[in-house]
Amino acid sequence: MSTYQTQAQINAVVQGFQSCTTDKAEFKHRDHLTVAVAYLRELTLEQSLDKMREALLRFVDHHKVDRQKYNETITVFWFQMVAAAMTTMPANVTVVEQCNRVLESFSNADLVLDYYTRDLLFSERARKEFVEPDLKDWRDAQPANSYTSISS
Repeated sequence: MSTYQTQAQINAVVQGFQSCTTDKAEFKHRDHLTVAVAYLRELTLEQSLDKMREALLRFVDHHKVDRQKYNETITVFWFQMVAAAMTTMPANVTVVEQCNRVLESFSNADLVLDYYTRDLLFSERARKEFVEPDLKDWRDAQPANSYTSISS
């Protein structure tokens, strides 16, 4: 997975998503994580989730994607994971470094299936509202790398 070199690259991902100018086929897991970092840097977890939910629904509507594609549980899960990882990083870390470390740690979009059975994760209930994991608690997750000592 390629990494970001500049904040402008991150801003372009966020802007393309928010303005719906990014093609639906081009907005991948990596981009979701990038937007999550950008939102969580500026807003609380709850505010970030509200903003993401609104933007995702606008995005799927704009691209004429069935709203059934949106899954509240997956969205909340990833925001919780990203927020937890970000809290372990030094306060002065740049957005570029935060994004790159989050992408490195959470590059596997199927990680969510370590916490949820497919039946629960893709259930009607999980699509509409957050449901707790049925395999293991997300709070038990350890990032793939340590954030406590970031080298410059």
